[in-house]
Amino acid sequence: MEPQCFSAVGSMAKLTSFTILLVFLLSCFTFTSTEAYDALDPNGNITIKWDVISWTPDGYLAVVTMFNFQQYRHIQAPGWTLGWTWAKKEVIWSMVGAQATEQGDCSKYKGNVPHCCKKDPTVVDLLPGTPYNQQIANCCKGGVMQSWIQDPDNAISSFQVSVGAAGTTNKTVRLPKNFTLKAPGPGYSCGIAKIVKPTRFLTSDKRRWTQAMMTWNVTCTYSQFLAQKTPTCCVSLSSFYNQTIVSCPTCACGCQNNATDPGSCVEPKNPYLASAVAGSGKSANTPLVQCTSHMCPIRVHWHVKLNYKDYWRVKVTITNFNYRMNYTLWNLVVQHPNFDNLTKIFSFNYKSLTPYVGLNDTAMLWGVKFYNDFLSEAGPLGNVQSELLFRKDTSTFTFEKGWAFPRRIYFNGDNCVMPPPDAYPWLPNASPKRIISILSPVMTVFASLVFLLAYA
Repeated sequence: MEPQCFSAVGSMAKLTSFTILLVFLLSCFTFTSTEAYDALDPNGNITIKWDVISWTPDGYLAVVTMFNFQQYRHIQAPGWTLGWTWAKKEVIWSMVGAQATEQGDCSKYKGNVPHCCKKDPTVVDLLPGTPYNQQIANCCKGGVMQSWIQDPDNAISSFQVSVGAAGTTNKTVRLPKNFTLKAPGPGYSCGIAKIVKPTRFLTSDKRRWTQAMMTWNVTCTYSQFLAQKTPTCCVSLSSFYNQTIVSCPTCACGCQNNATDPGSCVEPKNPYLASAVAGSGKSANTPLVQCTSHMCPIRVHWHVKLNYKDYWRVKVTITNFNYRMNYTLWNLVVQHPNFDNLTKIFSFNYKSLTPYVGLNDTAMLWGVKFYNDFLSEAGPLGNVQSELLFRKDTSTFTFEKGWAFPRRIYFNGDNCVMPPPDAYPWLPNASPKRIISILSPVMTVFASLVFLLAYA
């Protein structure tokens, strides 16, 4: 407890005991926020919509659709898991496009047995290759959902559920409660179900509109603090004008501790590496990382590579140190003030993020399909890289005081640990403010010709 807290007690003598206690607690303790607000994606969420399509003799038939409205946070394999608690004694008679993970106790039913009788069912998506008679639109992707920017058509997942022992009118139906969403692990918190205006549907011939009997929405938001207590990625820095390579901060994602947690990391040349990955008994979602000083599953390296008269060039490398995880459909979000003058990116996709009008300093980068959208597990192939070419804005451009390095970096939506600013590679003391890469005159002319031809 902080010393100033005790010095303040004497001055509170005239306050009531309740006020003293309240002020004392508020001034002496700090609280960790678990709110899911994301400044770079303030409206990002996963919305779960239930549309009651028709009534049945003892309940209703509904189509449940999940929309991933998050710009850069996706759900990768093994996919989403959705749960809730029934308000009454409802059962699930059947499902199309998804399945409950447990049937529960259906012993009181004779003949026709429900698909699930649990009070709190847990539902997962079906796998690709499911027979067509068990599919509906936007189902059967193994629970994988793209981010809204990367692929909005695949940022949707749906299934159909027939609910029994439930209400059969708008007034007698009771909304499910206590929704949970794992994607695939923790991190999402869901609000209560809210009745909204019924969804309208356009028929296949596009000549008639139909309407759901009843619709309710559930909104789920993500918090990195809820997902994991430690970071999952870090950033290292280097430049052509300084030989110093600034590594990820030590213990950025944890520390090596073979005494209390043996096997928390593994050396790349360990002869038992394969058995450690396959036979540890831990979940595939539990990282098994290469032993490093930072102990992060992912490292992002930003290298200021070249400086031309009117342009400057950066190389970005993402390295996977996790032996248990391949990152499919990965993405990177980078904040830097020069992104409003990005001229070309060579082997990543790019999209400007502008959460606030007039501010264009944030970019989303992701892999090219079938080329480098798959980040392999730790090893020789466990990296992807690209180069970015920026046009200089003479009013702001400088290599001084670490200006050329990013302000923040996110990998798959998680904030990466940056080195402290005073450790950034700085210009040598004798260097001019705007230094040019040391190239021979012949190489300079050659580079200029290549550049002109590329943009002719």
